[in-house]
Amino acid sequence: MTTPDRPPIFGVIGWKNSGKTTLVARLVEEFTTRGYSVSAIKHAHHSFDIDHPGRDTYKLREAGARHVAIVSPRRWALMHEFRDEEEPPFLEILSHIRSADLVLVEGYKCGPFPKIETRSSRSLTQEPLCEEDPLIVAIAADGDMVTGALPRYDINDVTGIADFIASHLALESVDDKEASG
Repeated sequence: MTTPDRPPIFGVIGWKNSGKTTLVARLVEEFTTRGYSVSAIKHAHHSFDIDHPGRDTYKLREAGARHVAIVSPRRWALMHEFRDEEEPPFLEILSHIRSADLVLVEGYKCGPFPKIETRSSRSLTQEPLCEEDPLIVAIAADGDMVTGALPRYDINDVTGIADFIASHLALESVDDKEASG
């Protein structure tokens, strides 16, 4: 799913409590340490709010603003209120991601990109996702689990998983990018 105007994308999917968020956060840290610029997209299946009653941005959104931007010297955020709109497709969300060497995605089980499936004995659901999705290219688990022909990584082997992702996506090393750029 890499094009000249779109960075490489790799997903982490799994059932609730399977370690997805922890793995994505550790992968962001690992790739950042390696010198890559990383963006992340998290898909939530439930309602969420990054704003809270009483805050200025909350008041503006509740007053009817469709977009509310909050900007500081250290970061900015843009909230888009859907009102009566449907959730936008993944590619529309991806279009808002600007320059990055890699986009890591948590969730979007049906997303059109390669994924690693997380599995955990702590997860209430144990049904493998890889049997239904040919874009799942590896498994990260917290114990011995049957993975068929797919490579299996210990979920704590962040270096090994990052190496696998870099190889799978044929990511150009940061040293090579600097030499050619």
